[in-house]
Amino acid sequence: MNLNNKPNLGITMGDPSGIGPEVIAKSLSDDSIFFKCIPIIFGNSNIMSNALDSINSNKKVNPIDSINQAISDTTKLNVLDIGNLDYNDIQVGQVSDVSGKASVEWILKAGNLAASNEIQAIVTAPINKEACNLAGFKDVGHMEIFQSQTQSDQVATMLMARNLRVVHLTTHKSLKIACDYVTHSNILEKLILTDKYFTQWNIKNPKIGVSALNPHASDGGIIGNEEFDQILPAVNSAKEIGINAIGPIPADTIFNQAIDGAYDVVLAMYHDQGHIPIKAYDWARSVSVNIGLPFIRTSVDHGTAFDIAGKGLADPLSMLEAIKVAVSLIADNKLP
Repeated sequence: MNLNNKPNLGITMGDPSGIGPEVIAKSLSDDSIFFKCIPIIFGNSNIMSNALDSINSNKKVNPIDSINQAISDTTKLNVLDIGNLDYNDIQVGQVSDVSGKASVEWILKAGNLAASNEIQAIVTAPINKEACNLAGFKDVGHMEIFQSQTQSDQVATMLMARNLRVVHLTTHKSLKIACDYVTHSNILEKLILTDKYFTQWNIKNPKIGVSALNPHASDGGIIGNEEFDQILPAVNSAKEIGINAIGPIPADTIFNQAIDGAYDVVLAMYHDQGHIPIKAYDWARSVSVNIGLPFIRTSVDHGTAFDIAGKGLADPLSMLEAIKVAVSLIADNKLP
């Protein structure tokens, strides 16, 4: 925590060839953010300066070498630049190992400082998985990188858009492999983890809707057997230990029910099952939140958008929402 009692909020730049710098610059044009936290960008100072110039911002970059040099000033953006990237080595809108390497190194630096509580939360701009892979990093997403870095046992991705919140049983796995993860033990672990965090976020006895895997929740076993063999037993096991789990509910029904207030959160069985309803409901405001890490991490719910990078067209709303969620979790220990 900074000396003025405002929390330090780390914001990783993401892939510097993408729209991350632009959405950060646009989001931090909102001066009200600076009254609630001290934003500290993990990235390249020159790239951040260019992003500010591209949107005709009056704000300037304040390059820092350590967290204790960060200042609270609405006219300046703190950029913790670890000197790992030459601005002249990147091409905007292009996949490159140079950008991928830098983006992961900024993530790891932020993770180290969050783990030591020098920053109180992390908000991440998008990385490009192909670029990271070219740079030799095999973890396929922010959550996996942070999980490996912190050696966290159980983690999960939750997407949220307004009142719709969806925790995912699996994320970055092929559909064929994801179906194999629909087991009693995996589902029960995620239900316990979800209940723990929602209780911590001051939602008493949270209602967790559990999605089916198969169409029509298998129609009594006619279309698959996962509902009766794995999902329902896991829901019953959760109920036995006091978790308010409900399901399995057909996937074409459960998300509308959640929007109408039937559940505080839905447990989806795989990536697209959970992502599609969130993005159809309100993609612009959708935010990713990790549960199970030893620190708060929120993220935009969009990619690097190389096709519009550097053109001033990027919508900052998801980044703004991710910052607001992170600040709310720091200050009030609850979701906004």
